[in-house]
Amino acid sequence: MSKSNDKLELATRAAWLYYVAGDTQNEIAEKLQVSRPVAQRLVAFAVEKNLIRVRVEHRLADCLALAARLSERYGLSMCEIAPVDDDSPEAIGRKLAVAGAQVMERYLSEEKPMIVAVSSGRTLKAAVDQLAQIERPQHRLVSMVGAIAQDGSSNRYDVALHISEKTGGKHFLLPAPLLADSEAERAQWCNHRLYRIVEGLSAQADVAFVGIGDIGPQCPLHVDGFITADEVQELTRLGARAEMLGLPINDAGARVESSTGRCVTSLQLDAPPKRPTIGFAGGPRKHRAVLAALKGGWLSGLVTDEACARVALGESAGETRHVSGR
Repeated sequence: MSKSNDKLELATRAAWLYYVAGDTQNEIAEKLQVSRPVAQRLVAFAVEKNLIRVRVEHRLADCLALAARLSERYGLSMCEIAPVDDDSPEAIGRKLAVAGAQVMERYLSEEKPMIVAVSSGRTLKAAVDQLAQIERPQHRLVSMVGAIAQDGSSNRYDVALHISEKTGGKHFLLPAPLLADSEAERAQWCNHRLYRIVEGLSAQADVAFVGIGDIGPQCPLHVDGFITADEVQELTRLGARAEMLGLPINDAGARVESSTGRCVTSLQLDAPPKRPTIGFAGGPRKHRAVLAALKGGWLSGLVTDEACARVALGESAGETRHVSGR
């Protein structure tokens, strides 16, 4: 994205916050992480570019309104909606990656030492790929999921490792496979001294970045070799529609009891979250999964695309709305 487009989108955010949300320039500066004079100039720039009429004339303004409605309905403290003009999976993935990287950078740019807990997944990995190099060796990156598949191969979507490479921070691998062969074996993995160390660090995390996966034919857990086709069928039969950290949930966001779920070694999420917990997911396959995660109260923040946000609000994915300037 060009610098001119970046400035226009930032000005649109400032204009929406000022004219629609009614924020002061100090509040706008804090939310956009700029100085007050810069916030003032951004609003003026939006006026200069004729963005301010009866309504804010920019596609991003619709996304800001969607984010506000999602936050109100599901009790989110932050929500980032990527505008999507091209509904191809590739285009949606690129938009989500850029939006996700921007959200991550807000936390990773902090000077104070932070513990950042992360799961794994394609959307998270794509967002990390978009991160600039941020020298923050004081941060600690903690993986919340086991990175070993049933065939012994490692998970190439292990996000904690990739963030540590971007920041220079120390990476803590969860020393276990994602799924143990039995409940008894799971207990052995989870009682290991090194597992307990990582578990303790994760409990102290300042923020958690988590992916949201779907459960069904050709879902990531199956494609990547973590569960078998028979296990997918078992989970869907029991009502599983989504997973977070490999743990299945149903359409209402409640945990699904299953033989597969009882073997997952991942660290636990809290509902409601005890720390900022931001979900990253989008695309048509994830509509039901994102809605399930929101209904279950597992998230305090969300990065998703416009169509997915509309589905979560019970609107048509193709519906276009305009934001009044009142």
